[in-house]
Amino acid sequence: MESPSESGATSKQGLTEARHRQKMQRRKEVQEQRLAEMTPEKGLIIVHTGNGKGKTTAALGMVLRSLGHGYRVAIVQFIKGAWEPAEKKVFSLWQDQLEFHAMGEGFTWETQDKERDTQKAQEAWKKALMFIGDPTFKLVLLDEVNIALKLGYLSIEQVLLGLDQKPADSHVILTGRGAPQPLIDRADLVTEMTLVKHPFKTQGVKAQAGIEF
Repeated sequence: MESPSESGATSKQGLTEARHRQKMQRRKEVQEQRLAEMTPEKGLIIVHTGNGKGKTTAALGMVLRSLGHGYRVAIVQFIKGAWEPAEKKVFSLWQDQLEFHAMGEGFTWETQDKERDTQKAQEAWKKALMFIGDPTFKLVLLDEVNIALKLGYLSIEQVLLGLDQKPADSHVILTGRGAPQPLIDRADLVTEMTLVKHPFKTQGVKAQAGIEF
């Protein structure tokens, strides 16, 4: 037989569990009501910006999900392109679904030729427009396009006009620090990566394969 103290503890535990189930049931009902009132599907303009790491990595995670669903995806990399991106090798497994174009020639302090950098960025943007307006592509990633905007290689006006060509059910991701306010205002989803600590600054550790590139 249970002692009075054990019986009381069991009763209290049962009451706590019942209250928890009741609370979770209310939350479930509220959540289901919210979902029922939401728009089923909408193509999004997504911006990843900020000084922290992970902007491109998070975008590539979305690329991987889209490929897993069988969607066609296009990646256009601005600035990057002076080296062969490691992610390009990995995504070569999805050649039938993916278009991958690394069209830059490196960072501005490496190229030291603003006119040519501008030309390459404009060429990349022209390529990007082909994919943005093509309804067969579910997702288009414009990697480091915000840097091209910040450096004046592209104008915010031409980018916003280009986004007008996006089909209603497709998504466009724009990455890079320093996203201009008009782009942030236009976007449906904006994430700012915040730098808290980086080994390059704190320990003098160079960019490492598998982490930065």
